[in-house]
Amino acid sequence: MNEQTERQRPISCSGCGVKLQTVHRDQPGYMPEAAYDRDPVICQRCFRIKNYNEVSSVSVDQDEFLRLLSGIGEKNALVVHIVDLFDFEGSLISGLQRFVGSNPVILAVNKCDLLPKVTNWNKLRNWVQQRSKELGLRTAEIVLCSAKRGQGFDRLLDSVSSLRGQRDVYVVGATNVGKSTLINRLISDYSDLEQELTTSRYPGTTLDSVKIPLDDGHFIIDTPGIVYPWRYSELVERQDLDAVMPAKPLKPAVYQLNAGQTLFFGGLGRFDFVQGEHQSFTCFISGSLKIHRTKLERADDLYRDHRGEMLSPPASGDVDKLPAWQRHEFRIARGSRSDVFISGLGWVKMNGTEGAVVAVHVPRGVKVLVRPSLI
Repeated sequence: MNEQTERQRPISCSGCGVKLQTVHRDQPGYMPEAAYDRDPVICQRCFRIKNYNEVSSVSVDQDEFLRLLSGIGEKNALVVHIVDLFDFEGSLISGLQRFVGSNPVILAVNKCDLLPKVTNWNKLRNWVQQRSKELGLRTAEIVLCSAKRGQGFDRLLDSVSSLRGQRDVYVVGATNVGKSTLINRLISDYSDLEQELTTSRYPGTTLDSVKIPLDDGHFIIDTPGIVYPWRYSELVERQDLDAVMPAKPLKPAVYQLNAGQTLFFGGLGRFDFVQGEHQSFTCFISGSLKIHRTKLERADDLYRDHRGEMLSPPASGDVDKLPAWQRHEFRIARGSRSDVFISGLGWVKMNGTEGAVVAVHVPRGVKVLVRPSLI
């Protein structure tokens, strides 16, 4: 038994204050058993920030996250809210406005590289601004970017510089939206890495945010990623993440459908054209997910007989790990330009203006809604 064990091992990370544990690598406070011999004793996440300028994602559930945010409105803060354009309504933090108060919010819209190159970026920015307003979020700046390709990050850093003033910068976002990439860039651009990592404990939570010191005495505060259970990225097995989270630009798939036809998205979801005139629908989903067309009258039998095989992912052994499917029916008004959005899976664009009745079948709890067309 070494000297440190004799004098009692520390319970909390000296870098961020989170309770230490050596079992679950993907949960807060993880550190290898051998790391107890370090001085000071810090969790793996803090170790990577200090030594490798690398941020690993840590997540909390929705209630814990909202408790963590309480009080930002009383501080002089700049909030950078990162959302996933592919899952805009699913990754936007609802209720953020009441926590940030009058503090400015930069909305960083990540994964813009997934849209077709012919996209009108001015129209896209206007769409984001309008949807944010409809969803109750006021923005001081909207920046379209791609963490993967480094696009738009210079503009984002310019926005941070112009709006920061004498403020700390809080970076918030759901899991899998690219928050760690942005934090790494902010660290490299703004932080003196020779300084010791400092931390701040928020009242009412056992998980601390990491404070990264800036040259002027202020901080970038990296908050944990919030877990939203209505997103496919939180539901599917790890090996199926690539099928729902596109890594390459989307190749829209256009289908001419008559009423009474159905599209299956692998074995993860289903879109029914229930009623309406012959018209076209464009599917914006990952290219890794195969689309199968069939008649509506045969859809239930097809799913029962072929799920986990022809209709996959998920594989046959994982089919029953997802919640049972729930049906959502929508009446699309004549003359409207609408998308049927499925959180974390993509969306189906209505190309006609004749109106329609459609239905979506997805695991219970997945967020599904109709919105103005993104493209």
